[in-house]
Amino acid sequence: METMDIWGQLMQGFATAGTPVNLLWAFVGCALGTAVGVLPGIGPATAVAMLLPITTQVEATASMIFFAGIYYGAMYGGSTTSILLNTPGETATMVTAMEGNKMAKSGRAGAALATAAIGSFVAGSIATVIVTLFAPVVAEFAVKLGPPEYFMLMLLAFTTVSAVLGQSTVRGLTALFVGLAAGLVGMDQITGQVRYTGGVPELMDGIEIVLVAVGLFAVAEAMHAVLFEGKSVDSENRMSRVTMTTSDWKRSIPAWLRGTAIGAPFGCIPAGGTEIPTFLSYATEKKLASGEHRAEFGSQGAIEGVAGPEAANNATVTTALIPLLTLGIPTSNTTAILLGAFQNYGIQPGPQLFTTSASLVWALIASLYIGNVMLLVLNLPMIGLWVKLLKVPKPQLYAGILIFATVGAYGMRQSAFDLFLLYGIGLVGLVMRRFNFPTAPVLVGMILGPLAEAQLRNAISIGEGSALIFVQRPMSLTILVVVIAVLLVPRLAQRFSRKRMEATGSIEFFSAIGTSPSWNMREQLLF
Repeated sequence: METMDIWGQLMQGFATAGTPVNLLWAFVGCALGTAVGVLPGIGPATAVAMLLPITTQVEATASMIFFAGIYYGAMYGGSTTSILLNTPGETATMVTAMEGNKMAKSGRAGAALATAAIGSFVAGSIATVIVTLFAPVVAEFAVKLGPPEYFMLMLLAFTTVSAVLGQSTVRGLTALFVGLAAGLVGMDQITGQVRYTGGVPELMDGIEIVLVAVGLFAVAEAMHAVLFEGKSVDSENRMSRVTMTTSDWKRSIPAWLRGTAIGAPFGCIPAGGTEIPTFLSYATEKKLASGEHRAEFGSQGAIEGVAGPEAANNATVTTALIPLLTLGIPTSNTTAILLGAFQNYGIQPGPQLFTTSASLVWALIASLYIGNVMLLVLNLPMIGLWVKLLKVPKPQLYAGILIFATVGAYGMRQSAFDLFLLYGIGLVGLVMRRFNFPTAPVLVGMILGPLAEAQLRNAISIGEGSALIFVQRPMSLTILVVVIAVLLVPRLAQRFSRKRMEATGSIEFFSAIGTSPSWNMREQLLF
């Protein structure tokens, strides 16, 4: 797609996203996302899952702009909790808490919050330009793929989401198979046969993806908080004026640009997670700091240690929309739920999306630019308002989540069966949460499983019954090699990193940042 063509499409997207109704949805999404980010324990995945039932009432473009606002708004808000309370709501803001909280304790909370908000804006804006320029190119290339390549891409989605999201590949694959099994319930897409319904008529159309998302994220999260987290008392650091000195600007600008450069590629590749780029950014900033600035790391808090990881986090989150929109591959919990929201409208993200739903896609991309500006306005002057949200009592907060989830699920079909199913899925989600099973693979298995099955059948029929079709086509074979690499390379890297750490004493780094990550996290940082 030529640059002029992209420019024309983007201008049309701005015309759609700039209508009063869509601007209102974007603003509400950004405000809600920021609030969700600020409240500890509620991530963007929970918020989007809880609000999925609105897809039955609201026009597709408006609701996707709304969900996108929540998605990147939560990343802005998450830094507030990390800096003031040292309680990261998401793993993405874990690194921000290291230096940000020390800055807050030293009376520099305002500077930390300012560099986090402006860094998020800079990284988000640059990453949105990358999405604008490269998503259509990837989509144009992917349109040329056939069923064997599509099946391999879905296999890649299954392996990356199961092997990368979570600490254990076995747990990830177990969660994936639960999702694949749930996806088989209902009517066979090709033969029309009803299967695995147990004679329950409500299951003939399959298990509603909205119920699974709300049950696994919202209901399970609330139950887990009530049963296992107990009464925790958070000590809040005092707010200072949200301003930055000339020295802070000089130190932050290079860190923002470096963080964006580290984070953007990680979002583009379907390998998931913001942990690796944020840790890498932190390690880079610590290594490049000199003299008195280096001494601030781990003591009174270094502003580069907030600026870099925040920029890396936002760049990763924004560019993660490229694999979602062009290949239909989600790389995080939230993008997996966004995939479900698309499906509720009968829209399948993938190579055809840029031709079949061009106006929606370009309005969504345009809304990213608008949302970034809105979030900067919402975050810098109104930070005091968001801090007041930290005083909301936890019992009322989680009771509200359960009520909202129940009303939303019942409102879709007015079915009591749906409520039993919702809380049954919530209990499964609770067990998964308790034993560290990642939940995103369940959703990905449910959504992509039936599609993968159809593509597999089509591919085998093209190969006249032979599975060799997958290795005979160059692109299909290439993706297969990547799938094998995703499964094997982390194990080899882990072995090598252990030997290297034992030889070089790299573990000193972790004592310097005051944490002791698992071997998995150390391996991610080194590689």
